[in-house]
Amino acid sequence: MLYLNEKDQQQLLNMREVIDEVGESLKAFSEGKTETPLRYSIPFNDENRYLVMPALSDALKIVGLKTVTFAPKNPEKGKSTISGSVILSDYETGETLSVLDGGYLTKIRTGAISGVATKYLAREDARTLCVIGAGEQAEGLIEAVLAVRDIDTIHFASRTTEKAERLAKQSQTTYDVNVKVFENADEAIEGADIVVTATNSSHPVFSRTLEAGVHLNAVGSFKPDMQELPSESMKVADKIIVESTEAAMEETGDLKIPEQEGILSQESLYAELGDIVAGNKQGRMNDNEITLFKSVGLAIVDIVVANYFYKKAQQ
Repeated sequence: MLYLNEKDQQQLLNMREVIDEVGESLKAFSEGKTETPLRYSIPFNDENRYLVMPALSDALKIVGLKTVTFAPKNPEKGKSTISGSVILSDYETGETLSVLDGGYLTKIRTGAISGVATKYLAREDARTLCVIGAGEQAEGLIEAVLAVRDIDTIHFASRTTEKAERLAKQSQTTYDVNVKVFENADEAIEGADIVVTATNSSHPVFSRTLEAGVHLNAVGSFKPDMQELPSESMKVADKIIVESTEAAMEETGDLKIPEQEGILSQESLYAELGDIVAGNKQGRMNDNEITLFKSVGLAIVDIVVANYFYKKAQQ
């Protein structure tokens, strides 16, 4: 059995390759070629959550299990908010092939899914990215967006300005881009071609109306009572895309709260991302469309990414 920690995965990573693999897994999901039950969430120690997510695909010949703990107060203790592991099993024998550090894999998986969405939904000439949130997930999102679009400027906004400044400096060094830190998310969004939100907020992190032509990747809200986006964003978006219609309508307040307000229904969703990858639905059709991708994550994608790292390590 092979154990792959964060450093191992970092050395094996090629984000463009992962985005391609993730696109194929989303396509398989939307074509009904996977078994991906809704995640099981168990609360503990007040705000913490223990999440259990099995998944398999006969078509892709993979099977595995992801477990994650979410502890929102961990940063105060100098620890990561998300930790866990992914167990990859042999499709033929069921034997454990590999155990992977789940924290880093989640960051890469989260980024790669939004990378797929950006590839199909953002304008080809997008140059300015706005990042709201400055935690670990934001790092993966930046890497993925820059893998599919020629970004030259990144705007940053976070509840903790110091964290935003640190991520901005890191990004400037890593990617040779222009950076600017804003104290107000509404100001950071202005002029952005692509916006990503990756926070632990239970309330909307901006109030500004989305501009024509913008693409938004929202990944932070993963509980029914967490609403990272203002409901108004759902009204102005020309296309709302998700990974899984069932999971998105069940798990995220970004959709459930507007639904309760009468602003949105399941019929308001344009497509699952896998349908767009497969060519069954069109992505962006013109430069003025406002496209909104709401991500809640899919365990099958985690298992596909785990399999990617395992195959790379074997090579």
